[in-house]
Amino acid sequence: MTVLRVAAAAYPIDFLDGWNAFEEKIGAWVAQAAGQGAQLLVFPEYAALELISLLPQALHHDIHALRPALQPLLPGFVALHARLAREHGVTLVAGSIPVEVAVPGGSPLYVNRAYVFGPDGEHSHQDKLLMTRFEAEEWDVAPGEGVRVFELPLPGGDRVSFGVVICYDSEFPGLARTLAEGGAELLLVPSFTGARAGYTRVRVGSMARALENQLYAVHAPLLADAPWTYAVEDAVGQAGIYAPADDGLPDDGVVAQGEWGEPGWLVTELNLHLTRHVRRDGHVLNWRDRHAAQERPTPAERVVLGALIRG
Repeated sequence: MTVLRVAAAAYPIDFLDGWNAFEEKIGAWVAQAAGQGAQLLVFPEYAALELISLLPQALHHDIHALRPALQPLLPGFVALHARLAREHGVTLVAGSIPVEVAVPGGSPLYVNRAYVFGPDGEHSHQDKLLMTRFEAEEWDVAPGEGVRVFELPLPGGDRVSFGVVICYDSEFPGLARTLAEGGAELLLVPSFTGARAGYTRVRVGSMARALENQLYAVHAPLLADAPWTYAVEDAVGQAGIYAPADDGLPDDGVVAQGEWGEPGWLVTELNLHLTRHVRRDGHVLNWRDRHAAQERPTPAERVVLGALIRG
């Protein structure tokens, strides 16, 4: 039986008084999850933007100016997470951050990047592919390129593979399907949503992706009441872990859920045997039938049901 203990952070934005405060905060969070036996830790989208508090006050509300100002902090940010992953022997997805990407012959672009660290401290990343309106129209954040499936060795010789779909990306079936067909059995969904409606869209998207691909989805939301920066002024949500509602899994598709607006880790043990079983022999076989669902529909025929009835 393949079991993986995961931790989804409902992570609160704080105003930090220096880099050491950031190191202490992230270190305490990672230690707490590792102390509960978590092997895979997920921080939310844009959680790293509390680093804006370390920038000059004049930049706190200037979205375009703060992006380049954050770049000198990136080496320390990466080194900190790599060290914590090694020290605790965990895999972790760091809170995403705007990262400058060079463009040959053009101005640099900024992508929304989540760094992924293995238990040996080595790292890769996943960029967000679909931008929300505020990212595209206000922040001028560009979509990244490509998706990655990360393979995590487990005790006993088994392995589990996962993909990262950042917030809005979770609302599109094709992205998750590409990851699942690349071997992902687990989707990690870091999110930043400023209102309950946005949170609901990501939650419903995550649950739908779990259903369609018959896998687990782990949702880690940002929490914020930070009037000192326009970037992450408000953020709401609750951590959640979802599964297909099928044999041996919860009837409502909710494996575990935190309290609304309550900071902290949601730590849960996932039994991969259950999702592997429902893919092979569930009450329904969404994963098997995905090709038929795409191929069988013909272009929609328009049917007029009758003349307008006048009262």
